[in-house]
Amino acid sequence: MTVPTMPGVPAPAQPPSAEPVTFPLSWILRIAIPPIQYRASSEVARLSGVPASMAGLPYSYGPALSLALSQRPDGTWNGVMLTIPGARANDFEGIGTIPAVRRMLEYGWDRESPPLVRARRTLFRLLAEDDDASLVFELGPKGGGADVEAVRHARGVLREAAAAALAHAGYEADPRLRGAARRIVERFDAYLRSPLAEKPFVRAGNQHVLAAEAAPPSIYALVMLAHMPRFCSENYDIMEHVYAYLSQPAPRALPSRVVGKRVVSETHLVLGDPLPHRSSVEADFAGALFWLETLARMGFLRRNEQWSRTFDHFLDARNALGVWRIDKRPPSVRSSIPFAWANFPLEPHPAPDALAAEVTFRLGVIARSSGRAIELV
Repeated sequence: MTVPTMPGVPAPAQPPSAEPVTFPLSWILRIAIPPIQYRASSEVARLSGVPASMAGLPYSYGPALSLALSQRPDGTWNGVMLTIPGARANDFEGIGTIPAVRRMLEYGWDRESPPLVRARRTLFRLLAEDDDASLVFELGPKGGGADVEAVRHARGVLREAAAAALAHAGYEADPRLRGAARRIVERFDAYLRSPLAEKPFVRAGNQHVLAAEAAPPSIYALVMLAHMPRFCSENYDIMEHVYAYLSQPAPRALPSRVVGKRVVSETHLVLGDPLPHRSSVEADFAGALFWLETLARMGFLRRNEQWSRTFDHFLDARNALGVWRIDKRPPSVRSSIPFAWANFPLEPHPAPDALAAEVTFRLGVIARSSGRAIELV
């Protein structure tokens, strides 16, 4: 996979779409759950005078309150970091701290709300470049006895995931996050510029695994960048390398790596185009929405013809009012991407109208994030 070196000169701005994206705000205010009503008004419609009473909607939603009340006194959820509830779990059973924080942010809770204030101490601590074995949480090997290499690997994964959550919470200006972001992007940018990016796999026994020096960008790093627009503008050349990398086909092999004496799955690493064709939507509906929003926030969506067509496919599934509708059987709302769980669906078991409202809202977020004009209907 070749990633060309780009000059550090911004490309000409993409022309705005000739057609604005219609957004049925009044319908969403009737149908959607309270957090989506609030975010649709404030983030997509960007109403100049959102009533103060509406600001309380995210805090009146039962599942959000249930999630907040399940937090431990130490600021974590269940003493774990990345675990998401199982498909058959009750409510938020077993949820980890990072998906819980991201879910509450998606519910519209402010970063200064008590649960998020309590959680941020641990998240900022995870940014440190050290090998503290007490901070590997559920990524530590069962039975203890983790070696230095395993601890270092686990800390690296959690560092990037914590950075994504803190960026999502709006801490872009915090020097601790900016320093961590700088170190994260420098590592994967060096990899993207190297010949290893073309052939990152080596043989280990009877398996093909990533070379020890391979450092592809993780899904956590990309979400972090998606929520740090000023940082991305300051590092235009790096973002060009990221765009070129994500625009190229990914190998079929799933990423794994030898860590110590074990082969560890590395499915959080991104090896190329996350949305290579339209069937990506059929294979993972929720994951496609997640990637479209992430790519839009990074400024990449409108630059790529295939990704733009995928988004247009979602828009074409709306009715005359701009409401997304199910044309066949309902899609699976659980993504194969664990990190996407926090984004969608926000209602645990949405009925058809509630699902339509949530997808319609997400399409509005993606359109707004990609620079499309919004027309309220």
